[in-house]
Amino acid sequence: MGLLLALLLNALALIITSKIVPGFVVSDFWSAVLAAIVLGVINTFIKPVLLILTFPLNIVTLGLFTFVINALVLVMATAVVPGLTITNFWPTGILAALVLSVVSTILSLVLKDISKKK
Repeated sequence: MGLLLALLLNALALIITSKIVPGFVVSDFWSAVLAAIVLGVINTFIKPVLLILTFPLNIVTLGLFTFVINALVLVMATAVVPGLTITNFWPTGILAALVLSVVSTILSLVLKDISKKK
């Protein structure tokens, strides 16, 4: 049940991000669900390798290069998911990665708060 809830939460975060960031488009709910699945797979298998390869650059930039890695992960997902598009890598991809991480954090905190009260 937790995996399904996390999947739906990530899909909702993608939809909210698409409403906030111009140039980041999620066409419909099912594209958001598929994008959440693809992002989960990429974050599990490819992102750790990218973080290890860019570790020195991440140290020099005090961790800010992680946003570039997150934008790259989003661009990888757009190559696989038909209903997910990003117009530009630098302005749109970086901003979408930043907004997506903030929205996901807020949604997960709200969900934890709701589940604590029950």
